[in-house]
Amino acid sequence: MRIHHLDCGTLRTPVGRMVCHVLLLEVGDRLVLVDTGFGTEDVRDPRRLGPVRHVLFPDLDLSRTAVGRIRALGRDPSEVSDVVLTHGDLDHAGGVPDLAHARIHLLAAEAEAIRDGRGPRVRQRYRSGHWGHGPHLVAHPQGSRIWKGLEGTVELDDVAPGTLLVPLPGHTPGHAEVAVPTSEGWLLHVGDAALDASSLRTGRLRLDVRLRQALIAQDPRTMHRTQRRLRALALDPEVRIVNSHDLSLFEAARDGRDGVPGTCPG
Repeated sequence: MRIHHLDCGTLRTPVGRMVCHVLLLEVGDRLVLVDTGFGTEDVRDPRRLGPVRHVLFPDLDLSRTAVGRIRALGRDPSEVSDVVLTHGDLDHAGGVPDLAHARIHLLAAEAEAIRDGRGPRVRQRYRSGHWGHGPHLVAHPQGSRIWKGLEGTVELDDVAPGTLLVPLPGHTPGHAEVAVPTSEGWLLHVGDAALDASSLRTGRLRLDVRLRQALIAQDPRTMHRTQRRLRALALDPEVRIVNSHDLSLFEAARDGRDGVPGTCPG
């Protein structure tokens, strides 16, 4: 299984450049995405993203969407059979409408939150334009497997052999990590469960990260517990971690470097 690391939505925020780190897995003659970043309709009409676009300042470009990145690799978006979401936030699921033929995998708790859609905060994070077309959702209840001390693990062998969907609650009701087996161990895409590389390395959050986390986490206390478990997991020599927005983690993974705990050579 070949893994590509894609930036599907550069963010030029007041605290620095971030990315929307998407994984593209080549599974035989099929393609599988882990998250999607922003979609083509978001590029054409940024108002779909709501007021948060004035905070994230996404650098929207059709060539940087998931379908644009796939075409640049010489593949066709119709080859994407499945999308596995860490969660349904607008910067992670914006490309779902571009892949209406694909199965969209996520934890059942996240699917329920998206369907519920009550409250202004929820409506800001789960945008109706990303979900209103009725995608083929596969809502996975938590599994019975415990993987590296993490409960509720779901096996996704029919999506990509050996791949796991592991609950990492706190950021959203059904936030998860996606664990992909590689020849060098496990690649974990932890989504927004850890917002920067330094927190995995030191256990300390920068002030700007702490403020962002307080503003966007659905359950900050649960998220802190999740992050403690991730810091321990980052010390596992079989595990390499990437997240959704940290530029250094993305560049290390894309370039095949392994400079700090929590990176992956891809």
